[in-house]
Amino acid sequence: MSDVLDPLVRDLVEWVAKEPRTHAEVIDAWRTSCPRLTVWEDAVDRGLLMRKSAGRVVVTEAGRRFLHERQH
Repeated sequence: MSDVLDPLVRDLVEWVAKEPRTHAEVIDAWRTSCPRLTVWEDAVDRGLLMRKSAGRVVVTEAGRRFLHERQH
């Protein structure tokens, strides 16, 4: 499943990196009805994104490395 999710996770991390997002914005924009596409959960579990105070979502240092390694 990683081959399927990696591009989606990259898209999510890039989207959050562009400007500060709230948790509600992230969940609303990346909602899926497919339980096998857990993009938000995978990004958080991998340490690429994290929730900060006031419900903000930010890219971690690991997330920035992830983006750098997968530049196209």
